[in-house]
Amino acid sequence: MTKTDNEADYKAHLQEHMDNTVANLKEAEDYLEKHAGELTAAKKHLIEDQNDRRKESIKGFTLGKNS
Repeated sequence: MTKTDNEADYKAHLQEHMDNTVANLKEAEDYLEKHAGELTAAKKHLIEDQNDRRKESIKGFTLGKNS
């Protein structure tokens, strides 16, 4: 038997992804703040790039919620 699509499950799953993305963004920002002097420029740049992608994802989640 195939599983039917459940909009409530989809919204809960999407919210979980958004919450995790926001938490990861915050954690990375806190890490950068605490350890900025210990990081190489390359490592700092890598984390900042990752956070930029997270911010774009968050925008996408937010736009999708308005649909």
